[in-house]
Amino acid sequence: MARAMWSGAISFGLVNIPVKLFSAVSRKTVRFHQIDAESGQRIRQQRINPDSGDEVPYERIVKGYEVGPDRYVTITPEELESLEPQKTRTIDIEEFVDLEEIDPVYYDHPYYLVPDTGAAKAYQLLVDSMEEAGKVAVARVVLRSKEHLVAIRPRDGVLTMETMLFADEVVQPDALEGLPDDGEVETSDRELAMARQLIDSLTSEFDPAKYHDEYRERVLDLIERKAQGETIVVEAPSEEPEQVPDLMAALEASIAGAKKQSKPKPKRRAPAKKKTAAKS
Repeated sequence: MARAMWSGAISFGLVNIPVKLFSAVSRKTVRFHQIDAESGQRIRQQRINPDSGDEVPYERIVKGYEVGPDRYVTITPEELESLEPQKTRTIDIEEFVDLEEIDPVYYDHPYYLVPDTGAAKAYQLLVDSMEEAGKVAVARVVLRSKEHLVAIRPRDGVLTMETMLFADEVVQPDALEGLPDDGEVETSDRELAMARQLIDSLTSEFDPAKYHDEYRERVLDLIERKAQGETIVVEAPSEEPEQVPDLMAALEASIAGAKKQSKPKPKRRAPAKKKTAAKS
């Protein structure tokens, strides 16, 4: 059973709705430790002064920001605490916007908001009204001493809250190298039609359950096999397919491949029964 990681209230206008915050993600990353290959013991990290070679105790370590080569401005914990946003227990809604107005590139980490004791009616009213209006709430909240911009929206009768990146944290396309200039590359009507046909042949309803982390599964299988004493033979990597220089040929081959995959497999016919000879 998931545990709430924060409790507070959604605030908009003069309305306050007590809620509890749950993470909507359970990471399945396979984590490794650093091990001494000879002794098999786990490596211990130490903080070493590079000049003296001595280990530095934790209480002597301060934060430093590099302002030049080997030049640092040190900041004390007290100085940082004086700048922290005021710790509140409210998610302050600033405005409501249409969902399609928020580019997914701004989303960071998803959470669920669940009504706290006595807030079920007000919570349900907010869910229903947001679903009817088709709106997303943009709000601010302080989590772990950091102010976050968040988007709140209803999903299957539950309010989700996703932390968002600020505008200056998102790299804009015009800052990327290698993109063609306007008018530098043109596509023909035939190329567009073929590309659209390929897209149509691969179009289906999104089902997140059919996607899974195949690499993680292979890693866990490898760990299990080695734990049972199996000797692992490392296979040579498969050769990458050669690039097709002709764009139209690549599109035509892709469409043909997609059609093969979409064709239902023919059902196997049951073997015919042998006829018995009629008795005379």
